Amino acid sequence: MPYFRIFALLRTPKTFSIACSSITLVLFAITILSGQARATDKEAKRVLAIGGAVTEIIYALGQEDRLVGRDSTSLYPQEATALPDVGYIRALSPEGVLSVRPDLILARENNGPKEAVDVIKSTGMKWVDVPDNFTIEGIDDNIRIIAEELGVSDKGDALRAKVASEIAEARKKSDNKDKPKVMFILSVQDGKINASGTKTAAHGIIELAGGVNVISAYEGYKQLSDEAVIDAAPEVIVMMNGRGDHSSGNSMLEQHAALSTTPAVKNGAIIRMDGLLMLGFGPRTGEAISKLSTAIHRHEF
Repeated sequence: MPYFRIFALLRTPKTFSIACSSITLVLFAITILSGQARATDKEAKRVLAIGGAVTEIIYALGQEDRLVGRDSTSLYPQEATALPDVGYIRALSPEGVLSVRPDLILARENNGPKEAVDVIKSTGMKWVDVPDNFTIEGIDDNIRIIAEELGVSDKGDALRAKVASEIAEARKKSDNKDKPKVMFILSVQDGKINASGTKTAAHGIIELAGGVNVISAYEGYKQLSDEAVIDAAPEVIVMMNGRGDHSSGNSMLEQHAALSTTPAVKNGAIIRMDGLLMLGFGPRTGEAISKLSTAIHRHEF
């Protein structure tokens, strides 16, 4: 293409902006990568953790000194919050991730947006996806993967054994007990209830704690109609504590046309737990199972 045609295209505001952004990103990536060896060439010394459970596993393995950054869901242990925050796991940007100059990125699988992640991977940065598998086997696999990538497989084996033992002990709390019908509510917005179906962390932890998820007609999280809530008739409602609609007060639930009819609300069987502890499926899952099991079996139905 003749040079005058190229310059003509760049004269339009939109194409000029896109070109400048692309050039800036490429130069930024080259600058970052030129000053460091890739993780495939040497032991990773600058590790970026994306996903709360990933960060917890790295700390549990005693490898926190290698961390140079974390995502905004990595809030435990408290010391992790002092690390640079590269953004939310599903709203990452190349600039944010590359700014901490990692030589290894360990990321929980449910990350994004895809376009941004593709750009980061295209720089040659070593990126390892840690699977989203909300089972006991999934936790074991995640610890193994992370420990191997960090070159501490022996410590990984020890941690895997410890976590498996804690989970087994916690599950004994629900042995020989009835399984209450549980609904996990992610949020209540404008009267609409967003609840967990199957194949979610919420579904997994409910089952492990000795409950039954009353919503099995769909996978993931969806809004329920009032009729569906009434028909489900949960005996226990579980929610995350924290900010915003994740922690809708009891009064809101009691005033809701459908929820107010459920045994859970009538009996005050509303449980709130720390979201990362409950849904993280990491080293503290034994603790999460124990606490949730105690809570959901506290009430008589």
